[in-house]
Amino acid sequence: MSTQPEATQIPAQLVKELRERTSAGFSDCRAALVEAGGDIEKAIAVLRKKGQAAAAKKAQREASEGLVGSYIHAGGKIGVIVEINCESDFVARTEAFQHLCHEIAMHIAALDPRYVRREEVTQEMLDKEREIYRAQAKATGKPDAVIEKIVAGKMEKFYEENCLCEQHFIRDESVTINEMITQAIAKLGENISVRRFVRYKVGESSATGVA
Repeated sequence: MSTQPEATQIPAQLVKELRERTSAGFSDCRAALVEAGGDIEKAIAVLRKKGQAAAAKKAQREASEGLVGSYIHAGGKIGVIVEINCESDFVARTEAFQHLCHEIAMHIAALDPRYVRREEVTQEMLDKEREIYRAQAKATGKPDAVIEKIVAGKMEKFYEENCLCEQHFIRDESVTINEMITQAIAKLGENISVRRFVRYKVGESSATGVA
């Protein structure tokens, strides 16, 4: 016989706490707590999985609206402009979407990514990086099979350091920028994506970013 609690057995205060921590709806929070047996940490994991599944479906939809966000840092020495797209002007005008644009622009100012996502890295750059990592690994005298694993691991680190969507958010390193966007998709109900950005720094001969 199942010992899973019924919805009526979940304390309202627990539902409230889960809503505050996840921004999910009341009914979704209560259902997640029932599924998790009243364990709030497990309920958060349940909501995250459902949000990721919903976001994957929405990611196929066209996002042609949005905002151009900006951020100026270090006494006017660094500036960022970023275009983030959504599906409707209504969502683009929400405080949550505008906050997302600001946070991502601020993150770009701090960590200086070179690409939006890994698919944008040129083959020439990938070949160059692999050659460097392979030479470094060979110098250790390890077997070829181990060398290839080392190279693969270093390439993943390269993506994490240089691709915006795979970087860990500067304010909360427990989530990546891609996970932040996924959470926003689940909350706002529309497909959201970063289209392009540019980062300027006083004294540099050219800006960095993806046009």
